[in-house]
Amino acid sequence: MRRREFITLVGGTAAWPLAARAQSEKVWRVGMMDSVPEKLNAVNVGAFREQLSRLGYMEGRNLTIVYRSGEGRIDRFPKLVAELINLKVDILVTRGTPATIAAKNATTTIPIVMSSIGEPLETGAVASLARPGGNVTGLSSFVTELTAKRIEILRELLPGMSRIALIDNMENKSVPGQWNELRRAASGYGIQPQLCDIKRPEDIEAAFKAAVAEHADALSVGNDSVVIASRQQIVDLTVKYRLPAIYATREFVDAGGLISYAANYTDLYRRAAIYVDKIFKGAKPGELPVEQPTTFELVINLGAARALGLSVPPALLSRADKVIE
Repeated sequence: MRRREFITLVGGTAAWPLAARAQSEKVWRVGMMDSVPEKLNAVNVGAFREQLSRLGYMEGRNLTIVYRSGEGRIDRFPKLVAELINLKVDILVTRGTPATIAAKNATTTIPIVMSSIGEPLETGAVASLARPGGNVTGLSSFVTELTAKRIEILRELLPGMSRIALIDNMENKSVPGQWNELRRAASGYGIQPQLCDIKRPEDIEAAFKAAVAEHADALSVGNDSVVIASRQQIVDLTVKYRLPAIYATREFVDAGGLISYAANYTDLYRRAAIYVDKIFKGAKPGELPVEQPTTFELVINLGAARALGLSVPPALLSRADKVIE
């Protein structure tokens, strides 16, 4: 046998198993159902993708991610999850209560990983944090538990604050608990609470007008799907109506908002990828405990403070994890 023929034969034989493995490797399909379009969620989704890559999943080889957004309309989630199920996804990754409940109502067989949810127990998303049962697991975002802390931060920024308004969507099953906690915490400081309930993006400016009419000194802004999808509008309206606001996610501050105190959502998305990997490797979602945030961020935007005519106390600045100039 000639030397060139021998090399070709050996090379072809060596290459064949690799090609065969590449052809036979399963392509996992991940369906993501989120509050906002992927472009507005690029940092979080990027962290999710990056972590999956570290775990050995590469789009175009053994992974496909199909992203769908409710775009501020929680009534769209049932249709979106039906679409993802028809695309035969292997797993659903959700953000927020409406998306998670829509997914849970639609399937008992496809695993569901919550990248973040405000009230996993109270909303009925899971039966237990330690042993969720069923096909749902993931991460809590601790939104309600941080409500009182946000009021403390606002009091430090606005010592004379006497009235605070919550802007959120009471149709979201996690929001009533947040409203109750805000009322309890505000009353403890002698602050009058006000609810500005929004159902659609079109309701937002009317909510601001209602807060101004009742002489609210500040806002606490939630992170329901409607709210998150309208974050730029909300940030712009705080300037228009000169209402300082604290937010339940950093995304608002990155969009020009004043201050946020919240779980690090990028970290939650990263950890959601670890859940996905475990389930792909055979773990049952109902046996994977729901985890709480481990990283919290205080983020302050000094440009927004100047636009509102506010001076941020040095003690508050010193505690900030991130200060945006």
